[in-house]
Amino acid sequence: MTHTAPRRARVRAPELIGKGGWLNTGGKELTLVDLRGKCVVVDFWTFCCINCLHVLDELRELEEKHRDTLVVIGVHSPKFVHEAEHQAVVDAVERYGVAHPVLDDPELATWKQYAVRAWPTLAVIDPEGYVVAQHAGEGHVHAIERLVTELEAEHEAKGTLRRGDGPYVPPEPEPTSLRFPGKALLLPSGNLLVSDTTRHQLVELEEDGETVVRRIGSGTRGFADGGPREASFNEPQGLALLDDGSVVVADTVNHALRRLDPASGEVTTLAGTGRQWWQGSATSGPAREVDLSSPWDVALFGGKVWIAMAGVHQLWTYDLVTRTVAVAAGTTNEGLVDGPAAEAWFAQPSGLAATADRLWLADSETSALRWVDGDGQVHTAVGTGLFDFGHRDGAADQALLQHPLGVTALPDGSVAVADTYNHALRRYDPATGEVTTLATDLREPSDAVLVGEDIVVVESARHRLTRLRLPEEAVRVESVAHRTRRAATEVAPGRLSLDVIFQAPAGQKLDTRYGPSTRLLVSSTPPELLLKGEGADTDLARELELNPAVPEGVLHVSAMAASCDDDPATEYPACHVHQQDWGVPVRLTETGTDRLPLVLAGMDEG
Repeated sequence: MTHTAPRRARVRAPELIGKGGWLNTGGKELTLVDLRGKCVVVDFWTFCCINCLHVLDELRELEEKHRDTLVVIGVHSPKFVHEAEHQAVVDAVERYGVAHPVLDDPELATWKQYAVRAWPTLAVIDPEGYVVAQHAGEGHVHAIERLVTELEAEHEAKGTLRRGDGPYVPPEPEPTSLRFPGKALLLPSGNLLVSDTTRHQLVELEEDGETVVRRIGSGTRGFADGGPREASFNEPQGLALLDDGSVVVADTVNHALRRLDPASGEVTTLAGTGRQWWQGSATSGPAREVDLSSPWDVALFGGKVWIAMAGVHQLWTYDLVTRTVAVAAGTTNEGLVDGPAAEAWFAQPSGLAATADRLWLADSETSALRWVDGDGQVHTAVGTGLFDFGHRDGAADQALLQHPLGVTALPDGSVAVADTYNHALRRYDPATGEVTTLATDLREPSDAVLVGEDIVVVESARHRLTRLRLPEEAVRVESVAHRTRRAATEVAPGRLSLDVIFQAPAGQKLDTRYGPSTRLLVSSTPPELLLKGEGADTDLARELELNPAVPEGVLHVSAMAASCDDDPATEYPACHVHQQDWGVPVRLTETGTDRLPLVLAGMDEG
């Protein structure tokens, strides 16, 4: 008896429309008709989201391997107000080396047509224009690769596959000294060291912040130790000076920490394997044997190097004596929860600054300024959660930031915050509890460094360092408050069936060798929204009960599934983890739905 695979559901793909138009196409407007005959992967992303950046990196190999049959289309779907600006999307496409066409969809028109609920989401369209799969989160590229291989064979046989070049047209390179610099450091010599992120280099500048002394790194993506010309980085970010004069570098896309000897220019690797950390990976051990996940900044605090591990919403430490790494704070859940380090929640920590008794951090996705004290307790100075942001000065408990990436300790005990998406430098003073604005009209500032009485700001999207005199009085700005613009899902009060849809990729099965292979964690903002159904369990379906007295809120859903190759003859089957966090804004109405489907992988047939 022959076993035939179940026929895939075929849904006609909605057209790709977005008010911002197309990038990386040489000015051509693309339609699905132009893509007929190709396998198409539509990547719904937004440039603030670390998981989206991970998927961009995952897709590179797939694009290269199937370049004559596959077209990846990025659909940029903004979360923050700043991300709806067209120039910001243009910048992000270059910043992250996106080598495929991108549709700028500031009003989420295509997002709604494809019923997307999370960043990132990937939809696969066959050569005849039908959606055949949808995946939310990262870690799905192996499944998509298998599907693309099947589609190639199927449509080659039908005569509906079209080989040849895709529609990507690279932009002209710009001749600037720096290109989307990330972080900066004042060296003992008085020179400045800058991570030139998009060019995969470190650049040493003279005290003027403009004259290039030398470049360190080959300038192409890579992971190699050696001298200043042989060594290679992959989108390096944070920099920290050690007591011996060497520099620790957060080599973000290599998921590694590197060490630079400024005297010789020699680069070595301190921590990381080059692989990305996944649930189930080691959380401590010898530094060169433990996987990391998008380290974004580093700082020396309490005798250890602290790491802003943006990719897993945690803080880790590197011990300079034992050469080990370990989780120091955070659970990997994304959100804003204070308290003991082991129980705190972060959301893409991206900037660190140490004083004698506090480690300050810019927690970008919650638009928050937070700190860790000497006893390991986590506190929040500014910020309320994942969905509130804006530009508002005044008392810290009502002040607003927008996706800050950097924080700098000032001599008087206050801190300056690189308030990235507000294009501003802000200041928080713990003595008064007030937030003020130091400077505006800075294009995506990502870090700042004190040089004497001046502060030098990394103006990332202007590709330069900008020197400011620390003003005695803050500039007053008009208050603006925003919430995430996604439309709320209308749900009925009372019972709500939550279904996380996961279909193991072809040729794979759920991995149950070490117990349950799935995990579902549910919580809500405000907590009173959920009367029943919060917490963790192994079943991907759950009955929730929503409080009729709470008119609206956000359901936080985190799902994980592990699958392995289903071949009894293979002693060590390849296994993959699929993982996604959703924040679903909901509004309670009597006519609302009583079922909430969230697609982790597959198609919702319910």
